[in-house]
Amino acid sequence: MWLMKCPALVSRSFKTPQQLSSSSSPSQTVAKVILSIDPLASNDDNDSSSPQLFPEPQFTMELVGTETGDVPKRYSMDMTKDFVPMSVFSESSNGKLSIEGKILNKFDMRPHDENIEKYGKLCRERTNKYMTRTRQIQVIDNDNGTHMRPMPGMMIAAVFNEKKKAPAKTSETKRTRRDRGEMEDIMFKLFERQSNWTLRQLIQETDQPEQFLKDILKDLCVYNNKGTNQGSYELKPEYKKATDDANH
Repeated sequence: MWLMKCPALVSRSFKTPQQLSSSSSPSQTVAKVILSIDPLASNDDNDSSSPQLFPEPQFTMELVGTETGDVPKRYSMDMTKDFVPMSVFSESSNGKLSIEGKILNKFDMRPHDENIEKYGKLCRERTNKYMTRTRQIQVIDNDNGTHMRPMPGMMIAAVFNEKKKAPAKTSETKRTRRDRGEMEDIMFKLFERQSNWTLRQLIQETDQPEQFLKDILKDLCVYNNKGTNQGSYELKPEYKKATDDANH
């Protein structure tokens, strides 16, 4: 079996309403994987002690569904075999465990070069949508001003309640985690504003739990241990290139 890490928008496109309905065929094709081998490519990077007939194959995935909308349909799949051995298990209704298979390869999906600009634009649009606060207007039926005027004693009670509730606001207030895909879009937007951020700055900007942010930064960014930007994070080269290309 293969283990594949894909963007959130791709995983959501795999779970369309048509595929989730009971009438949908379980074998419905949602994507196809293209394996490419260039027999004329150089094998200089391979170990000379164990020569190979052909270079490492290149994998590309294409989404075949028409319901994906603006989601890019072509992705590159970077294969690696350097990971902790894993197996896939299943559990029956009576609690019996079975081994379904062994994971031989791990793949990391990224937008294909031809879709970098489109993917960057999509990320910016989604980020702007999530960061835009919607305002609500409430119509008051009683327009004689009763709700606008403080009644006798209301001012004193309001001040008392405000002082009473003040100590409850501390730095230990539990933060609510956002959706992972939403947070990735917000992170890309922040790094468009400036190229380097410290962990403390990102916590203040996003109001997210520290460990949750660390997990996202581990996937999207590199940490500067030295230099003028020591102690800060910046986007990995592949994400930085996608953002720069999209801006141009």
